[in-house]
Amino acid sequence: MLHFTPVILKNMFSQSATRLYPLQKRPAFPNVRGSLEIKIEECKLCSLCAKKCPVGCIQVDKKSKQWILDPLACVGCAICVDTCPAHCLYFKSEYRTPTPEKYLKTFTQPEKPKEEKKEQK
Repeated sequence: MLHFTPVILKNMFSQSATRLYPLQKRPAFPNVRGSLEIKIEECKLCSLCAKKCPVGCIQVDKKSKQWILDPLACVGCAICVDTCPAHCLYFKSEYRTPTPEKYLKTFTQPEKPKEEKKEQK
C-alpha cells in the first residue's frame, strides 16, 4: 500500500488528464472535414453532386429549387465537393453535433429578381 502513495499524491495535485467535454470542447484540427455545407445562392442545381455521391445523401429538386442533405448519412468523402462545377459545396471545419434524432437539412434557392429591360432611346 505504501508504494501507491506517491502516485496518489501526484494525481491529487496535478491537472486532470481529460477534458470536461460539454464545458471544454477540443478545437478542430486543421483541414478536418466536419459538416457539409452549401452556398445555395451560387448553386446551379445541376445535380452532379447527387449523382456522384456514393452514399446518396444528397437530393436535388430542380422544380422547387431545393437541395436536401442527410448529414448523418454523409461519410465526408468530398467527392461531391470535387465534382461541383459551381464550387458552392464546402466542408466546415467544425464537427457535426451529435443528435438522437434523424433530420434532413433543406436549402431553398432564393428567387432572383427579374431585371427590367431598359428602353433605349
